[in-house]
Amino acid sequence: MRVVISTIGRFHSLNQGRQLQARGALAALFTGYPRFKLADSGIDPALLRTWPWIQAPYMGLLRFPGFQRHLATDWSWWAQSLHDRHVAAHLPPCDAVIALSGMGLRTGRVAQARGGRHVCDRGSSHIGYQDDILREEYGRQGFVWQGIDPRVKARELAEYDSADAITVPSGFVRDSFITRGVPADKLILVPYGGDLSRFRPLGEKDRDFRILFVGQLAIRKGLSYLLQAVRRAALPGAKLVLAGLEQPETATLLARETGLPVERLGVLRGDDLVREMSRASVLVLPSVEEGLAMVMAEALACGTPVIASTNTGAADLFSDGVEGFILPIRDPDAIADRLTRLAADPGLRAQMGHAARDRIQGFGGWDRYGDRLYTALRTLTGA
Repeated sequence: MRVVISTIGRFHSLNQGRQLQARGALAALFTGYPRFKLADSGIDPALLRTWPWIQAPYMGLLRFPGFQRHLATDWSWWAQSLHDRHVAAHLPPCDAVIALSGMGLRTGRVAQARGGRHVCDRGSSHIGYQDDILREEYGRQGFVWQGIDPRVKARELAEYDSADAITVPSGFVRDSFITRGVPADKLILVPYGGDLSRFRPLGEKDRDFRILFVGQLAIRKGLSYLLQAVRRAALPGAKLVLAGLEQPETATLLARETGLPVERLGVLRGDDLVREMSRASVLVLPSVEEGLAMVMAEALACGTPVIASTNTGAADLFSDGVEGFILPIRDPDAIADRLTRLAADPGLRAQMGHAARDRIQGFGGWDRYGDRLYTALRTLTGA
């Protein structure tokens, strides 16, 4: 079986590529990242196809707020469109192509015309569901949601229709597709794994109760509900640690909850991130919408309990009340209650931390993901 992967960035696609490569099934991996940024990818350089002339400058310019307002939408559209055209024009012989959603319509049709299969790889909820819930949430928070580019939305919906299968990382994402009319038998549930080679307990837990948030400091990630919960819990000596990229709404959300004991670390990478996850008492991720946040698996691998919303895909990683807590979205009172329980009971924190580490070790890192994906592709292609 020969499989081609198409992704404009890195995301989970490099883990996907390594797993298929280990099983002798990877024919090529196309990415918009420049080759020098893939030295640690673990993919055979002979199988890498890089085309960074559009995506690399775009990623760099995203750091400038003025660029985001005026040019990001069009640049992103053209980056994805040109990536799709490039891969379609240079697609090697394959039994299946796995294309990240939004950039595989043309490539998938070329693969199908040759007798292969097109797998649309969606990392978040159904794009229609995503657009609707974020518009609703931005309104609740007093902001205006600019909406997903209609061109992107139309192309992705066309991919859902034309693809032979759609891979999704969590039951939450799968349900969002089914409620939008996508047949359940077209969906392949393949939860992501955790990198046990990097994420492991590194040092001791802090004596103080340390609440960690990792991700974009954004409305989508439920930051406002975490801030409200920390205020309502009123935990003496506790500290809220925010690690992630600030967004245009970040300052306003923080200003609404002044006086909180907040430590802002910016974006963390490598051992700095592992160290923060290891010293934290709990990771909290109350996202309103996403696919399957890998930071949860990473925190669990570090022996840290997780409090997460149902819309993070948490149920595909851990069990409520065992390795952490899974709560409804938009419920700061429930978050505050679980924080209070954990702060008052160091034994419970330790018990959940040990269970978290055992749970992720039982997953076998990314290997279980690789086994599921490989088996599904063999069935789909008849290999």
